[in-house]
Amino acid sequence: MNRPLFVSIDGPKGTGKTTLLEAVTQALRADNYKVIRLCEKKSDPYRGETMALVNQLVRNPSRDLELNVCERFAESRAWISRQVLPKQPPGSIILIDRWYPSDAAFRRIIPFAEILRLNIERQVQVPDLHVGVVTAPATSWARAAARTRGLGSTVIHSLDEQVACTEAFERAVMEHGWVLCRNEGTIEDAASQVAAEIDSVLRSRP
Repeated sequence: MNRPLFVSIDGPKGTGKTTLLEAVTQALRADNYKVIRLCEKKSDPYRGETMALVNQLVRNPSRDLELNVCERFAESRAWISRQVLPKQPPGSIILIDRWYPSDAAFRRIIPFAEILRLNIERQVQVPDLHVGVVTAPATSWARAAARTRGLGSTVIHSLDEQVACTEAFERAVMEHGWVLCRNEGTIEDAASQVAAEIDSVLRSRP
């Protein structure tokens, strides 16, 4: 495996992505894979400016403003695709916390097909494997409520919004053929599923 394998982990808030990422990392490293953990938020040099637009969007929803947010996120991912991803070591597995599939959950006005086009036009790197992590909305909402920081979301503030977010994301998973991980059992089961999917992609590479 000369070039890195690029895997995105996406999904609504409270579905246990961070815990799953840690468990998958441990499982892969136990099999002697070199794993690089990245986070879209931490790798994005323009995050502050974009989140200021997101806050405006929450207060005053409009198509133009949401399109601007989508464009800003796409431009940031293009920057990460040029400046961060190529610097990762050959033969590694890159696990990134959020990438463009997450927009399918959080954007409300712009269709995801248009968001996808924005990213492709900007030559945002396409993951070798998309993993969509979901739970029943009531489960993710309850998990978030149990955390000291709550849901930690700028755009989701009620269970009804969490339901809409989850349903929109699951539709995108089905439409685009991403791997669906229902993180409602043990974390070991979910991590085993994702690690097996990664192993399958590795074995199918020429």
